[in-house]
Amino acid sequence: MTEADFVALGGFVALFALMLLRVPIGIAMGIVGVGGFAAIVGPTPALNLLAQSPIRTITDFNLSLIPFFILMGVLATNSGMSRELFRTGQAWLGSFRGGMALSTIASCAGFAAISGSSVATAATMTKVALPEMQRSGYRDHVATGVIAAGGTLGILIPPSVVLAVYGFITEQDVGKLFIAGIIPGLLAIVMYMLAFRVTYARGLPAGEPFDLRNAIRSLRDVWAVLALFIAIIGSIYLGIVTATEAAAVGSVLTALIGVIRGRLGWRSILDSLVEALRTSVAIYTILIGAILFGYFLAITQTPQKITAWLVGLDIGAYPTLALILVFFLLLGCILDAMAMIILLVPIVFPVVTQLGFDPIWFGIIVVMTVELGLITPPVGMNVFVINSIAREVPLQKVFQGVIPFVAVDIIRLILLVLVPSIVLFLPTTMN
Repeated sequence: MTEADFVALGGFVALFALMLLRVPIGIAMGIVGVGGFAAIVGPTPALNLLAQSPIRTITDFNLSLIPFFILMGVLATNSGMSRELFRTGQAWLGSFRGGMALSTIASCAGFAAISGSSVATAATMTKVALPEMQRSGYRDHVATGVIAAGGTLGILIPPSVVLAVYGFITEQDVGKLFIAGIIPGLLAIVMYMLAFRVTYARGLPAGEPFDLRNAIRSLRDVWAVLALFIAIIGSIYLGIVTATEAAAVGSVLTALIGVIRGRLGWRSILDSLVEALRTSVAIYTILIGAILFGYFLAITQTPQKITAWLVGLDIGAYPTLALILVFFLLLGCILDAMAMIILLVPIVFPVVTQLGFDPIWFGIIVVMTVELGLITPPVGMNVFVINSIAREVPLQKVFQGVIPFVAVDIIRLILLVLVPSIVLFLPTTMN
């Protein structure tokens, strides 16, 4: 091993030690990145890096879509769109046995389409759907498991902040990534509903009589969500605007719709801006730390050496991909989804491209893989978010409820690995 290899190994040990000490991952990556760079190149270049990288990241036009999409999700939440989605889902699906759970999955998908965040989707739908499901006789582990799984749709169904970050890191077209997530997202909705009906076929509360007039009338409440999704994703698909421009337009439209409908006042808009700013700052902190850590990896040539080692195993493209995905699954049990994308993708992406896999397809696959980490122990971010709101439901009950959904997620992941055209069909038809 060379001196650079020892420094790189020490950097990874220091990074995980800092995370174990509960240092925020963005700060930890920044400290290790600057420290490791200084150890190899010298303190002056490292300090110059520290001075320049944050400014370049914050002023990057392509990254401005992150705060815009976050703001759009916060405005949508504060204007009550989540409750309207749930009521509409209940009007159309409530007649089925267990229909309230099905409508929760559908409304999670609808809210994911305007929020781009899994944690926000899980938190919002816990407040909206969980009390209704408990009053209707759903067992705690069933109700919370449905919400936790439905919440994971937030990082797959476009617009997705995690997909946007992946696109930035790998220099891929964010618009194509968003469009590529549509069919896998719809597949996830259908498979979650089937998993729920098969697993909990017995003991589900009876549905309500179906009222066609009421169902049609309920659509008037969700026109705003449909309009936003069609305006954003449709304009990206047709090549009218870029993803960044669509994010800006979407946040403005969401605010205008909330004001016109009397759902957002000046105070609500100000609170939404502050909340979006806090979330954006947290994400930018992680990004800046990752960029600094990336310079450290580049100077030690860690990605190139890992690529050479994995390719040198000579076990074939798909077995190597399987090793990478298993590694992501294992780390997903202890790391946040955003942290995994930012930390690991720069290391494994050269391997994936050298093996001949499509980078857009891999983006969807890797996001689906880290999605599993949102509902698996011991971290399970969505599970902890639900538990923090519904403290009467023990953590183990929530984890018990997500087991069938984890199983169908793995099946869906295998299907999309074996049939890449499911992911790539829509992007190939874009203007």
